[in-house]
Amino acid sequence: MATRFRTVQGGIRQSNNEPYFDYSLLFTVLFLIAFGLMMIYSSSSYKANLDYDDSAYFLKKQLVAALFGIAGMVVVSRVPYHVWEGFAVPAYIVSAVLIVLVKTPLGITSHGATRWIKIMGFSLQPAEVAKLGMIIFLACLVCKMGKRIRTTKGLFALLIPPGIIAVMVWKITQNMSSAIIILGIAMLMIFVASPDYKRFVIMALAGSSVIALAVFAIVKMAESPEMMEKLEFRGLRILAWLNPEAYADGKGFQTLQALYAIGSGGIFGKGLGESIQKLGFLPEAQNDMIFSIICEELGLFGAVAVILLFLLLIWRCMIIANNAPDLFGALLVVGVMGHLAIQVILNIAVCTSVIPNTGISLPFISYGGSSVMFLLVEIGIVLNVGRSIRLKDL
Repeated sequence: MATRFRTVQGGIRQSNNEPYFDYSLLFTVLFLIAFGLMMIYSSSSYKANLDYDDSAYFLKKQLVAALFGIAGMVVVSRVPYHVWEGFAVPAYIVSAVLIVLVKTPLGITSHGATRWIKIMGFSLQPAEVAKLGMIIFLACLVCKMGKRIRTTKGLFALLIPPGIIAVMVWKITQNMSSAIIILGIAMLMIFVASPDYKRFVIMALAGSSVIALAVFAIVKMAESPEMMEKLEFRGLRILAWLNPEAYADGKGFQTLQALYAIGSGGIFGKGLGESIQKLGFLPEAQNDMIFSIICEELGLFGAVAVILLFLLLIWRCMIIANNAPDLFGALLVVGVMGHLAIQVILNIAVCTSVIPNTGISLPFISYGGSSVMFLLVEIGIVLNVGRSIRLKDL
């Protein structure tokens, strides 16, 4: 008997006798992981050799985290995604508890910030757990609330749980960037589930107005020497963003070095491993600023190629979300897609000085064990939602 086929949204072509599996998504993620390992070694070998007498120090640590993450992705991709409905509340509670543990003896301080905890010899960043926990919890909550999310009361009720976690991340771990990402993920998930977009437009305009007023107020404060002394480091970051040359010896140093790296790369770059800025000039070259090293070594061509890979990844997530069999599965994928998109946009925006400097890693590429492991687990959830797609006979 001949096998019958059909095509669904996004060009998925599949036998109706087999579950769908998105190999494009999987291979894109694996390529980004491999590329990230290569760039981590290139950008960190000089620093690693000076600090640890091992040029592959950061590469080895990231490789171990990536292997654990890939194993987690494979396992999660085989677990039916509806299982996570039962873990929604525990995931939220665990996220909150881990954030609080940062202020206990388990907390680890690095580069002047206490954002990690150490458990059984392994360091973990609670903010990364909170992002995944929020995706699961909010997807379940939206499904349970049903049509009530269309009301103003329901909308604000949905915003309270992510708002609490975001404030905890901001105040306890002093990690505003992760707090913004958590709120961004929540807003995107609620936006997709809500049929009324006018409220979101109003909130976006109100938020933009508040940010503009805050920037204006900081600029005015800087005009007075007395008020200037009262500005916190975030206010100084905004001033350095507006005029990095005036703060070249302080808050503007990293931004200027990142821009030098990007500008010196030209069209095709200086060549892999030939970066000058990574030789002690650009702080955190293997972390938040790795996109600048990509631009310096591989040029505009390499930067555009990386952006296109992320666009492909986000597009495949959209295809799976559009064809998911139920709202819960679709929202899980939308949450992961939002996490990836927001983090990529913010990281590139920081490196190119479009927004003020803040610590945001580039997914799958920047150095960071917690980040890559939990991102891969999220990809496993997306792959499992994809496996649940069944195609009917034509």
